[in-house]
Amino acid sequence: MSEVDDAIASARASWSRISGDRTGTVIGRVPSRGRARQTQAIGKRLTRIAIADVAILIAAMVIGWIVPLGIGGAMLVMALLVAATVLFAVWPAERAPTPERLAAVDIRALPAQTERWLEAQRPALPAPAMTLVDRIGLRLETLTPQLATLDANTQEAVDVRKLIGEQLPAFVKDYEKVPPSLRTTSRNGRTPDAELVDGLKLIEQEIGEMTARLAQNDLDNLSTRGRFLEMKYKDDGAQ
Repeated sequence: MSEVDDAIASARASWSRISGDRTGTVIGRVPSRGRARQTQAIGKRLTRIAIADVAILIAAMVIGWIVPLGIGGAMLVMALLVAATVLFAVWPAERAPTPERLAAVDIRALPAQTERWLEAQRPALPAPAMTLVDRIGLRLETLTPQLATLDANTQEAVDVRKLIGEQLPAFVKDYEKVPPSLRTTSRNGRTPDAELVDGLKLIEQEIGEMTARLAQNDLDNLSTRGRFLEMKYKDDGAQ
């Protein structure tokens, strides 16, 4: 074997080892939804700042073609750029909905609104609940397109609203009412922190089961279509 072949083999082994490490890391970890939302919010702020600054510069150029701006005009443009940057940098973010609002929001928008509300509760929740909040957020994201065509008057829609629009917020708010000093104190063999984690696990599992039930018709249709195609074209090819 030549030195080139040795180098290629070594590179392949290194790549396989790195890929395996990355795969293991990704599979065992749920990405932070809160961090993703923060990144998205920062991106929106930067976009607004860029649009405002570009608009000011274009306006200044157009005016400068007609009337020379001079030093005073240039200083005014700089002041406007600074003001626009500061304004959009500190512009208040969109507030999370209240539990009362969640109870009345349209069913199609409910998963996204519930996720926003749940993200806003992060500072009050214990560390063991963070992963569950992320997993519930992913479940809600998966549920959103399924509700796009769901009649709000069906039993499925009523069940979804009751779980993620009423029971989930009420459960978390009940935990938040417990004084922080008592949340790690055992009562009847369990701490409030442990009760919160166990309850969020059940809610996350139930959302997953709801998603599976809502997808049942689509899964059946896919299976039926697959059998039809197999019988029609596989049999035709055998003839």
